[in-house]
Amino acid sequence: MSMGIGLQIRQSQSLVMTPQLQQAIKLLQMSNLDLTDYVAQEIESNPLLEAASQVPDERRERPDDVAEKPEKTASTDDLSTTMREDNLSRAEETFDTGMENVYADESHADRQAEGAAAMTEAAGPGGDEASGWASMGKSGGGGFDSPEYDLEGVVASEVSLRDHLLEQIGMTVAPHRIRAIAAYLVEYIDDVGYMRADEATIAERLGANPKDIEAGLAIVQGCDPSGVGARNLAECLKLQLRDRNRLDPAIGCLLDNLELLAQAKIPALMKLCGVGQEDMREMIEEVRALDPKPGARFHSEIAQTMIPDVFVRRNAMGGWNVELNTDTLPRVLVNERYASEISEGGATVKAYLNDCMQSANWLAKSLDQRARTILRVSSEIVRQQDGFFEYGIEQLRPLNLKTVADAIDMHESTVSRVTSNKYISTTRGVFELKFFFTAAIGAIGGGDSYSAESVRFMIKKMIDEETTDAVLSDDRIVKILREDGIDIARRTVAKYRESMDIPSSVQRRRRKAGSGL
Repeated sequence: MSMGIGLQIRQSQSLVMTPQLQQAIKLLQMSNLDLTDYVAQEIESNPLLEAASQVPDERRERPDDVAEKPEKTASTDDLSTTMREDNLSRAEETFDTGMENVYADESHADRQAEGAAAMTEAAGPGGDEASGWASMGKSGGGGFDSPEYDLEGVVASEVSLRDHLLEQIGMTVAPHRIRAIAAYLVEYIDDVGYMRADEATIAERLGANPKDIEAGLAIVQGCDPSGVGARNLAECLKLQLRDRNRLDPAIGCLLDNLELLAQAKIPALMKLCGVGQEDMREMIEEVRALDPKPGARFHSEIAQTMIPDVFVRRNAMGGWNVELNTDTLPRVLVNERYASEISEGGATVKAYLNDCMQSANWLAKSLDQRARTILRVSSEIVRQQDGFFEYGIEQLRPLNLKTVADAIDMHESTVSRVTSNKYISTTRGVFELKFFFTAAIGAIGGGDSYSAESVRFMIKKMIDEETTDAVLSDDRIVKILREDGIDIARRTVAKYRESMDIPSSVQRRRRKAGSGL
């Protein structure tokens, strides 16, 4: 066999992932909040891009004495974008496919107890806070009369669990060393109020006596809210009962055997606690009235409002209208007048402006294409799932990405990106677009398949309606579903039941029997 060097000519096709194409893919799968942030960054970096809401009216007017090109508006209200034809044609010639098919697959920081220190210093050695209040009333230095004093911010601010505990520790009469240890232990309390550290480890880290660690923990556990600083659920409930002077040996034994209560083994609990049926019922009711997460009231996260991208409303003809939520679509302006004003520079300036202009035009087109794609996919989903919108979840049909993609002549990956982090507002609530894609469960006799989500709903409905004397086992549920024409296996019923956090029939029977004490 001879070896040598030669030249060959081959012709092949490939899709080049240019920066513009990567940007279009990124925009398509962004949520409305991420898209707003991204457009804001682009406006900041591109001098030819401006937010439509930030442009004064006088800048949109064309002066009579200056002959210049009008400013172009890329507004998604009417799903239209204005671009220079030459730049648009050059942008599309860069690619070998249309915009609708370019979306290919893609493979406890330490903190110091400043709140307690500031409070102790303001209160003074005798606990007199008059000096602190007096300083607040003076002008300047953060007083009420100071222009820098934000009364609204003080009133609206929320007190954290850490600050609440440190404030109480600062007012205790324990030795300074014990208070310092207690303040250090606060840093290891989680958002619901439990101590998440080992005392031996903390003692070794601080070089302190284990008895001092226990004394510091006792201070923490004596703070409000009752039950905070506990190391487990049983201790948390015991602390709350101790504060109410209700911690007797019988209920203490009940708390030491919470796993039996969770399994509804009431007779075994009655035997261990040495109480009768009436006393056991009272103890269970008392335990249920306690707070298993005492610190949760101080932990408040900012609720993220779910803003829908699409609205579905019934029209006068009995059908459904699908509309984009234009409030979630950014509006940008391509300021060509500004570009013409500064285009008299050298070649470097012109090259820079040309890049900015092409980038701005491509962003406008990508935003427009994103809106159009979302509308097309949402409309097809509504058409495919019209039974759900009309009758409810029991009529939810099995649906996959390929069905929608084939119906609107798009790639499956495009539909997958469109349905990610996008929400649709309907007469039955707000749902993520991916909610409407469910697996198919076969029907007996070769009929129409059933949606997995609708079958899951049927299972939950049957379990919710069961009585103490007729608790349904998984086998019984399978038999009922088969009588309705649904071909389903027992392991599938068990999987759906567990995914909804529904216990087994044995556990449900024990709980129902226990609730009847």
